[in-house]
Amino acid sequence: MGWGKRPGAAGRGRLTWSNDEWNAAAALCATQLPLVWLAWWLFVGAGQDDYGRGGGAFGVLCVPLILPLLGVVHSSAQIMPAASLSRLLPRRSGSEWARHLVASVLVGAGWAVLGHMVWGWSLRDTVPWFAGAGILPVLFLAPLCRRAWGGWSVWLRSAGACFVLSVVGGLAVAALADEYEPPALSDGQLAGEWRGDQGAVLRLAPGGRAELTRVPAQPDFEADQDYTRCDGTGTWARDRYGDREAVLVRLDGGCGEDTHWTISGSGQDPELFALFGDPDAGDLLILAQD
Repeated sequence: MGWGKRPGAAGRGRLTWSNDEWNAAAALCATQLPLVWLAWWLFVGAGQDDYGRGGGAFGVLCVPLILPLLGVVHSSAQIMPAASLSRLLPRRSGSEWARHLVASVLVGAGWAVLGHMVWGWSLRDTVPWFAGAGILPVLFLAPLCRRAWGGWSVWLRSAGACFVLSVVGGLAVAALADEYEPPALSDGQLAGEWRGDQGAVLRLAPGGRAELTRVPAQPDFEADQDYTRCDGTGTWARDRYGDREAVLVRLDGGCGEDTHWTISGSGQDPELFALFGDPDAGDLLILAQD
């Protein structure tokens, strides 16, 4: 692959990154992102609720505007550090590109573990994606460097490929997308405890009584905040919000206004959600049944 080397204090080579290699890695990372997005949608996102925020399948067509930046971040965080790590692996473990591939998978898994420790991300969900995202750039990096594609030429080719892949991906999603159908829940299924973030608990009792603990609610009309958190008691009833089935919660006290909680999720894992503030950029609050 031709990674640059400098003599180290212990007599071993120390890896440096040339501009052409870093450019090629960043361009490859940017090029693969539409494919990663399409794979994620096919395996994870297909048929999911958009929670009333819209965006649609053609939202992917806006992605090329940020792909170069994401490619730079990805290559700097995974592909190039993996090139350094690969020099520490035993040479008998395989060729240079094979060691780089193994190192890239390890670095990606390391970022997933860090996300799990800091933000509580699911390792089962993140490790395959973080590790897998480092495979294609490594496989294509060595042939690209041998062809001496660097500078603006590699980015021009990447831009053309990104545009084509993004359009194809958007059209594929539009053609394959299934309309999400929220679960049809009976009154008995709605009754129970629904929990959200920051200790929010909404208890819906049979007969229409409700008890709230730190549950978000629509603020008073003169408030300068998107929502307020309320404790107390109230009532609940089935209602419709837009074209969706929802639960209308009314509080007995003076905290907050009537709030619609729209039914979402699936029959096995039902959810209630509410959008506060701007529908496109506001706060999305989700309650899951305990």
